[in-house]
Amino acid sequence: MSNNEIRDALPDDLDISAFVGPYQFPDNHRRRIPGIIYLCMATACFGLWFAARSANSSLGNSGLVNDGVLIAAIALGVFGLFVLSSSWKMTVDEKTALVFASRAVGFAVGHSSAQQVWRGFRSRPTWRVFCYSAEEPPSQRGLVLVDAIDASIVECLVEANPDK
Repeated sequence: MSNNEIRDALPDDLDISAFVGPYQFPDNHRRRIPGIIYLCMATACFGLWFAARSANSSLGNSGLVNDGVLIAAIALGVFGLFVLSSSWKMTVDEKTALVFASRAVGFAVGHSSAQQVWRGFRSRPTWRVFCYSAEEPPSQRGLVLVDAIDASIVECLVEANPDK
């Protein structure tokens, strides 16, 4: 076979032989790591500012450490606390969310899909589940928001399928 011949090839992302398993959604609990880093940086900035303010410090007259370092320490501390407060531990995966959503809609579910979204100021993880009834063609569809922390139903909307 020469180099001038054109051959069809399947793109790498569609190659089934490289399949390693279902996609795992990352847990929001990982946010605690950057939150702790922000708090450590805030502590370091505050310590540097405080050391520069002492009367016997060589940093006191350097001009490199001023009140901007204190402002940075406060900003990093507030942001670090916010990041830590939004690092929820998810206990509900997408399969469990589909089960709770199928119970909430009140009909036998056929096709369905789940999407992870965040709601509120502290970014509480929520599963948005869209499902159709099991008939062919489906007579009903539903949209259910399932809390990813405690599996409570946040919202449930069921309607007749307008595409039928």
